[in-house]
Amino acid sequence: MTWFKQKWPRLILVAGLVVILDQLSKQLVLNTMPVGSGFPLIEGFFDIVHVRNPGGAFGFLSGQSESVREFFFLFVTGVATIFILWVYNTVPETHRILSAGLAMVFGGAVGNLIDRLRFGNVVDFIDWYIGDLHWPAFNLADSAICVGVGILIVHILFNRMPEEN
Repeated sequence: MTWFKQKWPRLILVAGLVVILDQLSKQLVLNTMPVGSGFPLIEGFFDIVHVRNPGGAFGFLSGQSESVREFFFLFVTGVATIFILWVYNTVPETHRILSAGLAMVFGGAVGNLIDRLRFGNVVDFIDWYIGDLHWPAFNLADSAICVGVGILIVHILFNRMPEEN
């Protein structure tokens, strides 16, 4: 797997895999579940649901008009993806885990952007909870973003960031 040691093929593979798995999982939900429905996978802890999130994380801006949300999320996603690609470009090929984490963030952003362009909202379907305490529903793109940001945070906390030239 010497090609995985090269930075740009890694971005294409990791981000592409995130986008494909995210979109396939959302399409499965769209094809099999009406909006608002759900079923338990692990009773009292984990359900598969079909919800639409017109806002951002935790419903951010969900009460705003569609045009405000559309402008804000398309603008922020565009700026964020350009920034992620810029940071990705500065990461040396020796920092494979960090570059894979950034590729996960990029792929997750693209996966949710596809939903916003297709539907004007994001399809969420993973519902974690304990009793009546629910984490907001999310999807595979959101999970990839969280894991990728987690990798970035670990690199920052443990001083594993690349040295500046």
